[in-house]
Amino acid sequence: MRVLVSGASGLIGSALTRSLSQEGHTVRALVRRTVRDPARESAWDPERGYLAPDALDGIDAVVHLAGANIAAGRWTPERQRAIVDSRVGPTGLLAQRLAAAARPPQVWISASAIGFYGDRGEDEVDETAGPGAGFVAQVAQQWEAATAPAAAAGIRVVRARFGLVLSPAGGALARLLPMFRLGLGGRLGDGRQYWSWVTLADAVAVLVTALADPSLTGPVNVVAPSPVTCAQFARALGQALGRPAWLPVPALFLRLALGQMARELLLSGARVRPAVLLARDFPFTHGQLPLALRDLLAKTPGNPAVRRP
Repeated sequence: MRVLVSGASGLIGSALTRSLSQEGHTVRALVRRTVRDPARESAWDPERGYLAPDALDGIDAVVHLAGANIAAGRWTPERQRAIVDSRVGPTGLLAQRLAAAARPPQVWISASAIGFYGDRGEDEVDETAGPGAGFVAQVAQQWEAATAPAAAAGIRVVRARFGLVLSPAGGALARLLPMFRLGLGGRLGDGRQYWSWVTLADAVAVLVTALADPSLTGPVNVVAPSPVTCAQFARALGQALGRPAWLPVPALFLRLALGQMARELLLSGARVRPAVLLARDFPFTHGQLPLALRDLLAKTPGNPAVRRP
């Protein structure tokens, strides 16, 4: 296949690009800088509504992963606008151009997040659940709604609702590792909030599957089948590193330091089930967190504390 990818330099995008290339597919990246390799790159500037006229030429599939890091800093009004604008505007631009293309791609995978469900406590939710409340849920709803023109044009649209993507190379796990290696890790707040996670390798495998499987459409929860509480996550990470995980971070401290971002991203969560993937017997490489962490950390250079079983 010939696949156009936005966000190709990010954690998921770079891993997906490598995987697709290794499997013999041709990948073209959407870039905001000057194009250096016209055979492998196309220019776009979503803020100005620009997409290179030839960006979709000969493209069989599009994977849209671009969006500002939602956890990069405190959610000031300006930061919240940037988070929304970096998702809704570019997604709407792609939807319109895909719908109007003379030869549209067969499939469009557009990133979303399990934040769509909001804070659900201990209740289990799957793709049939409605949206939750809060800023993240509102962003996810707008993000997904922006794909509507492409779906109306008959393009198969997959909305990939990512959970916490685990990789020592980036994301939440990479941020947690320094503290946990020092024995300073622990639960956040009371630790009862659910964290629905997936390894980077499995997340990429879901995207590759979604590109190839014509029956996959609509929302797909990109999470492992065994969500854990924050306390369970902290305990498993400490055990994988051979370090204690006894130092909880008080909820009050997080709220004072990070405000709404702490309440929605760190102190709340959703127990998300990947029902669509389970119905298709998707072969998760990592279905259980302890083994996933041991495997991920065993591959991390300079990590003598980890011993494979």
